[in-house]
Amino acid sequence: MADPLARIPHVGGILTAGQVAETAASIAAMQEPSGAVPWTIGEHTDIWNHVEAAMAMLVGGQVEAAERAYEWVPTLQRADGSWPMKIVGGEVEDHRGEVNMSSYLAVGIWHHWLVRRDIAFVHRFWPAVRAGLDWVVSMQLPFGGIAWSEEWEEGRPVRRDEGALLAGSSSIYQSLRAGVALADLVDDPQPEWELAGGRLGHAIREHRDLFLDKATYSMDWYYPVLGGAVRGDAAFALLETRWDEFVVEGLGIHCVDTNPWVTGAETCELAMALDALGDHQRALRLLADMQHMRGEDGKYWTGWVYGDDVHWPVEHTTYTAAAVILAVDALGETHGHATEGSGIMRGTSLAPHFTELALECGCPSGDAVSGFSARAR
Repeated sequence: MADPLARIPHVGGILTAGQVAETAASIAAMQEPSGAVPWTIGEHTDIWNHVEAAMAMLVGGQVEAAERAYEWVPTLQRADGSWPMKIVGGEVEDHRGEVNMSSYLAVGIWHHWLVRRDIAFVHRFWPAVRAGLDWVVSMQLPFGGIAWSEEWEEGRPVRRDEGALLAGSSSIYQSLRAGVALADLVDDPQPEWELAGGRLGHAIREHRDLFLDKATYSMDWYYPVLGGAVRGDAAFALLETRWDEFVVEGLGIHCVDTNPWVTGAETCELAMALDALGDHQRALRLLADMQHMRGEDGKYWTGWVYGDDVHWPVEHTTYTAAAVILAVDALGETHGHATEGSGIMRGTSLAPHFTELALECGCPSGDAVSGFSARAR
């Protein structure tokens, strides 16, 4: 009989396949009957963290739960392609459309393809992916960033926020590459996504000062690397700028630079960003450092307040557990203990980087301004 843990990723000395499977099961245990995966029991669901949980459950062997999670996503999509920001118990609590959440289904469906190779599954979700990314691209601002939200009143959109979030836009860059990969797979080209991706990549690399100022959050620091827009020497230089402010040796990384509070999800995301740069040693060290947040039954506490030495908030969160599993999959690849989806954050399985465009930001326009060349055809 085949070992059911044989295809579940693990990292020697940090987490075994059995522990990863236990953590995936802990996410599935918090899933609602509808298929929604809330932040924690009784809390709200948002599409981005929900899709991340589906990816992690798939990697951890909870295939049925993962696919039920995906089946739920289109039921909340609106006619314009967007998704509401917060859902609680199946009811929309915050109607605003949020671009990062509305783009991330593309990453999840591409990841499912890499792991399962189920083309019928891809075709079933392609209309939702396409509508979501079409709406996101329509929210692009003149400088290349993506306006982060749209207000809704009386069941319809009424005004667009004119600010762009750096972390969210960086994640959208990854989503657009996943979307183009899916478009190629189903033979439904989306050249406007490639143009939007070129403008977005340029903005993230060259105009981070034009995004809303959220510098107190560590996500704004490392997400340009995690999302894939910043690579090579520029990525190492960016991470060095605030390493000492955010990284706490032996514990993890801060969520915000003002509090003695380290969080598991952000620590794992930084580990994946380092892995994408080939910096495996520091990535492994961060993954190991945050294991003090592991609780019973493979659950993970959200964060730890050092000095006071307490978990805060006093909750286990599905998104923290999901980030751990995806980080294990990424880092396990080096030793052959990973799934076929392990390169999803590294970007090796996505569509190639877009031709960089600088059309309305005041920079000289042209291809490959910072060394990102046109997609091969």
